[in-house]
Formats: sequence, structure tokens, C-alpha cells
Amino acid sequence: MKRSQADILAELGPYPGVDMVHGVTWDGHQVWFADGEGLTAVDPDSGKPLRSIEVAAHAGTAFDGRHLYQIAENRIHKIDPQTGRVLAAIPAPGSSDSGLAWAEGSLWVGEYQDRKIHQLDPDTGAILRTIESNRFVTGVTWVDGELWHGTWEGGESELRRIDPRDGAVLERIDMPEGTGVSGLDSDGERFFCGGGGSGKLRVVRRPRRAA
Repeated sequence: MKRSQADILAELGPYPGVDMVHGVTWDGHQVWFADGEGLTAVDPDSGKPLRSIEVAAHAGTAFDGRHLYQIAENRIHKIDPQTGRVLAAIPAPGSSDSGLAWAEGSLWVGEYQDRKIHQLDPDTGAILRTIESNRFVTGVTWVDGELWHGTWEGGESELRRIDPRDGAVLERIDMPEGTGVSGLDSDGERFFCGGGGSGKLRVVRRPRRAA
């Protein structure tokens, strides 16, 4: 298993009125983060806020190329990013849902305290399969066919690449002491990590794969 220290390229924020960063997603141009009361899109380089949507936003956030998905208490809302309108809703799978990602036509939901990642049917919310973890699961993302999730437990936080078949840990990136990962997504070169109660987004270099 490969292990390294996080190379933090930038810290974005904190943002006025934002006490907590929950979900994070990348839409190909900007980074969105959930703060409980809404979603805010920011420039990935400067961190400048670009626009916001007022919508319940209590945990993970995802983007399918057209729509945003947002955990709101015990539901997952499908949202039109242009209007902020909730188009549909499905049940969230657990009692401590955290991260949210879109890949392969499915939603992938982290369950924080139960240490699981569920693959969901985005239309019905049906659980298609479940991957077990041995740490609390925060943010979840797929990037270039790799499944990554954040952990934040016992004062320690990591980014973990896991085998989607059995949950085996393939790679670990240790975050600096005192920093945690809530939401998580990537543009391929960088990870965008929600910083929980810091009100910040941290940009972490994604390790290069061997040729």
C-alpha cells in the first residue's frame, strides 16, 4: 500500500456566514460546496464565490454532468443548477449519510458512522451494493476509475483510495494534524476537500500514477 503526506496547494476561504463545509463537487468549471443552508460555487483557483443556491444542503454533494445531487437530512435531492429547483428526491440509505458522488450512472453514498459506501440507483434510491470500510467515511469521489473517500476519526484525517470490489485500502494520503476532510471531489489533477468547521476548502495535489 502506498502512503504519502498531503501536498496542500491552497486553502480557499473561509467564507462569510459559512460555519461548516459539508459536501463538495466539481462540475468541470467550478467547485460547489454545501454549507447546510445552500450551495455555493467558487472559482477553483482563486476561491472567489461565483453564485449560490438556497437549498437544504446537510451533507454530500454530487454532479452528473447536468444536475446537482444533494443530501438533505434523510433525502437526496436532484437539483437544477441553473434555477435551484428540486426536480426529484429519493431516500438516503442510512442514518449518518456523508459523502456523495456520481459515477457509472449511479450515486455513491458514504455512511459516516457505519463505515460504508453504498451504490444507489439514482431514480429509486435502491441500494445496488455496499462496500465496507474500517474507518469513518466522509467525502466520496470517483476519479479516472479510482474510488477515493475521506476519513476523519480520532483527530486524524486521510484520503484513501480503495478497491471498489472489496474495500481494500490501496493508497493513503495523510492530512496535516488539525485538518480534516468532510466533502471530497477531484478535477483529475487536484482533490477539493471540505474542511468541516474551518469553513475552508483545501486543494490537495492528486498523486501521479506510475506510467
